[in-house]
Amino acid sequence: MMKAVKWYGKKDIRIENAPEPGAPKPDEVKIKVSWCGICGSDLHEYLAGPIFIPTQPHPLTGAQAPLILGHEFSGEVVEVGAGVTTVKVGDMVAPDACQHCGVCLPCREGRYNVCEKLAFTGLMADGAFAEYVNVPAQLCYVLPKGFDLQAASLIEPLATGFKAVRLAGSILGQTVVIYGAGTIGLGTLMCAKAAGASTAIVVEMAEARKKLAKECGADIILDPKECDVIAEIKKITGTKCGADVSFECIGNVKTAPMAVESVHNVGKIVIVGIFEGPSEFNFFSLSATDKVVIGTLAYTVDDFQGVANLLATGQLKAEPLITGRIKLDDIVAKGFDELVNNKDNNIKIIVSPS
Repeated sequence: MMKAVKWYGKKDIRIENAPEPGAPKPDEVKIKVSWCGICGSDLHEYLAGPIFIPTQPHPLTGAQAPLILGHEFSGEVVEVGAGVTTVKVGDMVAPDACQHCGVCLPCREGRYNVCEKLAFTGLMADGAFAEYVNVPAQLCYVLPKGFDLQAASLIEPLATGFKAVRLAGSILGQTVVIYGAGTIGLGTLMCAKAAGASTAIVVEMAEARKKLAKECGADIILDPKECDVIAEIKKITGTKCGADVSFECIGNVKTAPMAVESVHNVGKIVIVGIFEGPSEFNFFSLSATDKVVIGTLAYTVDDFQGVANLLATGQLKAEPLITGRIKLDDIVAKGFDELVNNKDNNIKIIVSPS
């Protein structure tokens, strides 16, 4: 048996003893978890779920609630299944969470992050808020020797921002707007600056997050409580009448339309945030302007390599994002509830099962 954190329902997360995963199946590995971060999607499930978590057997994994949460993690490979050649016992890894079928059209095109049967580890399959977890070997990014395991647990969320910036195309010398300075927003900010954005505007209300945004490279910070954000962006960008690209990293029904309005005609909007419900939107604001909206979910393993490279060179910073380190026993009070009740002062709380 091992200690694990299971989701049973909205506001119902339990720390309990669970069976330790057995020997990994062919093409799987067993990982001893070092650190696992609490993700925004975990919080969404805690407050409003089920969103991703299946209440009927998932078509790929067969998993359903209750299940073990946790998908932003690092750890050591302790056992490999038959046929595994890319990972060996003793490797330190940061696994991709996108379990996929490998045969649908998106998978065949290398975009398995939107597999027709996509199953996120820790949401549609048992995850890493536990001492051990089994995952497909092909999802494991093998860390360079000496790579910090706390920083490695942030590769997964940072890869989301990396991919968002990659999908935006060349932003060299351009002005970008990032809505939200949480983990994904700050990761997107740092990736945008690394990709050559000349001016990065961050829209954020929390004082602590504003300071972090500045530390992570924001050139301008706008607070909707203090100014008309759209008017300020148009003033900053002059005759362009808007930014070149905006990134919505909150998942908020108010900021998503603002992200569209923030860019000039023919500009791009990248929707990164997870939305808990539907919202109204006037599509004429797109057809009348030739603006392009890009949706993005998660990442692929190539994005993990890019994030690791940027962390190694200091262009991405993990340390400022880690605002709490806790034990598994404390995950509800000092993790989930802390993030809900003290959201403005927290970015990423990481959890150690040992």
